[in-house]
Amino acid sequence: MTLTPTTTATLVFGGRASAREEAIAMCVDPNIRTVIILEGLPDGKDDSALLATDNLQIIRIAVGCMCCAGNLVMRVTLNRVLRDKPAHLYISVENQEHIEQLRFCLTHEPYDALLSFNQDINCDRATPYNNISNALS
Repeated sequence: MTLTPTTTATLVFGGRASAREEAIAMCVDPNIRTVIILEGLPDGKDDSALLATDNLQIIRIAVGCMCCAGNLVMRVTLNRVLRDKPAHLYISVENQEHIEQLRFCLTHEPYDALLSFNQDINCDRATPYNNISNALS
């Protein structure tokens, strides 16, 4: 019997933390249970585009390559998150240097049975629309 993944995941990378958060905020459906895992601290501004709600959980983890650090922080965090079966999961990382290794980890056991993937969001390919606040500052 093959399990159908219950959580849709999107990898978000590149750009500044605020650009990644703004891109995610534009995609989040407030009516479905969503979890966002953000690598590192925000840019130091109090105007984050993301605010936790009943349907939106935001988790920040330490800066560091998720695949090179032995995956321990990522795996513990993912295992806790996926127990609650969110409808959507965003994983935001600073750069794409090891994005393929991260994707490899997430598309193999045990996560392959739990996650399906949307198209990545690459904030290095910024458009005026998703970086409007940066353009205004």
